[in-house]
Amino acid sequence: MAEPTIDAGAGTGPVALRTSPLAHLEERMRAATVTGARGVTLTERPFTTMVNVRVTPGSEAADRIGKTLGTPLPQQCGETTASAPHTIVWLGPDEWLVLSQAEETAVTAELRNALDGSPGSVVDVSANRTTLELSGPSARQLLEKGCPLDLHPRAFAPGRAASTTVGPIAVLLWQTDDTPTYRLLPRASFADYLARWLIDAMSEYRAPEIP
Repeated sequence: MAEPTIDAGAGTGPVALRTSPLAHLEERMRAATVTGARGVTLTERPFTTMVNVRVTPGSEAADRIGKTLGTPLPQQCGETTASAPHTIVWLGPDEWLVLSQAEETAVTAELRNALDGSPGSVVDVSANRTTLELSGPSARQLLEKGCPLDLHPRAFAPGRAASTTVGPIAVLLWQTDDTPTYRLLPRASFADYLARWLIDAMSEYRAPEIP
């Protein structure tokens, strides 16, 4: 999603209306990149639309929400369902997180219309979290240093997502492909600590300099 800007006047150029939680670490994350067979990269994917949905599973309202999103709500822990531009992550028996590339106001309005007064809630939580993307041949090994989940492909494969911790930070962890690539969604207030933890862990995979 493009970052909104406002024209501040002649000669000044556009000014960003908001700053991502990790904008100040962008250069450090780029510098931490490791290439080659042990490669791993870390980037922030800010301003993803995130909408929390609570509704009775199997209800008509849940069906309407699924039809609005173009995919049914996942039914089990670890499951996700997707239909461009939306991915739905299971959070609990009656709770889901909708991740979308569409504009948050429009997504929230559509889902509230689908709820149509039935018991439940639809809340825009886009400002509550940011997204870190960790990718490369060493990404799983790196995460295993601080994540208690079994991340072996037999247990955690592309399309899986779960609430867990990485280091001391609570995150929603989602594997998007078999590179492997993971997206980590921490609370915005803890994102700085998590990013620095990951940057430090990445240093192990960098080849030592030859004197």
